[in-house]
Amino acid sequence: MKESLRNAIVDTLRAAELSIAANLAEDEFIRQITSAANLLAESKNRILTCGMGKSGLIARKVAATLTSTGSPAVFLHPADALHGDIGNVQSREVVLAFSNSGETRELVELLPHIRRLQGKLVAVTQKKESTLAQDADSAIIYSITREGCPLELAPMASTTVSLAIGDAISSALIHIKKFKREDFGKYHPSGTLGRKLLTRVKDVMQSADDILLGRDTTFQAVLPIMIRANVGCVLVVGSKGHLRGILTDGDIKRLLDNFITKPAELFRATAAQMMTEDPVSVSANSLVDTAFALMQEKKTYILPVVNERKKPVGVVRMHDLMIKAS
Repeated sequence: MKESLRNAIVDTLRAAELSIAANLAEDEFIRQITSAANLLAESKNRILTCGMGKSGLIARKVAATLTSTGSPAVFLHPADALHGDIGNVQSREVVLAFSNSGETRELVELLPHIRRLQGKLVAVTQKKESTLAQDADSAIIYSITREGCPLELAPMASTTVSLAIGDAISSALIHIKKFKREDFGKYHPSGTLGRKLLTRVKDVMQSADDILLGRDTTFQAVLPIMIRANVGCVLVVGSKGHLRGILTDGDIKRLLDNFITKPAELFRATAAQMMTEDPVSVSANSLVDTAFALMQEKKTYILPVVNERKKPVGVVRMHDLMIKAS
C-alpha cells in the first residue's frame, strides 16, 4: 500500500477520533445529551427523527436503533412532510432533528408545524446560534476538529459524531427505561441474536432421566451408564434427589490415567469418591445466554440443570447452545 494512501485513510479516521474526544472532554456536551434523553424518555408517543441528505441517513439509522431498544421511532423525511406527510405526525410527538448547519431549509420550515401539534424538538447541530438550536426544547451542540475529507468538502467527522450522539441517546434511554436483554430479544425474534435472547435452558437441555445415580454407585456401574446415555456426564444425587455432584467424560479420562496401574481399585471406587462436589448449575428457566456466560466464566462445556426445588432435571452442553444459536 502506498504511504500516501495509508496516510489518507489514517487521517480520516483520526479526524473522527479527535472530534469525538474533544466533545467528550466537555461536561456541557454530556449534560446536553442527558437532557435530551430525559426529554425523549418523558414522551408517551413515538420519536420522529429528521434530517436531509447525509444527516437524513444518520437519522434513519438512529430511528432503527431507538426502535430496537424499546423507544419506538420512525424517520420523517422533512421534504416529504412539507408535501403531505405532515399528516402522519401526531400530537405531542418529539422530533429528533439532525442538521450540521442548523439552518436546513426543510427542517426550519417544519418547525411551525411541530409547534402547532404541541410537539417537542431535540436538535443535534454544530451551530449554537442556528435557527434549529435556538428553537429547540433541547439542543446538543457538537464540534469537530476537521472533517477528514482529503478535499475538505464531504462531511465525514461531522456525520460520525452525529451518529455517535444518536447511539449515546439510545444508550441513555436503555438505562432510563431499564430496558433488558430479554426485552431486546422480543424486538429481534428472528435470527441468531433473537433466538439466543429468548430461548430458555429447558428448551435445549438434555434430560437427566437416564444419568442420575446415587453416591454409592461404583465406577463399574457408572461407566455403562455414561456410554449408553452419551451426554458427556452423569449427575450424582443425594437421598432426597438433590444435586450433590457431577462426573464428566473428562473426569473419567483423568481417573483412568491416575489408576492405570491399579484398575481393580478404580472399578471399586464410588461416585462420591470420584465426582466434583457441589457443581455450578443453572436454572431450567434461565436464558441460554446466561448459561453460555456461566460456561465461559467457569471454563466448562457442560452444566447441570436444576428446577425450582434445586433437583437436577437435565444437563446443557456448549454443543447444545451452539446448535440453537446457529
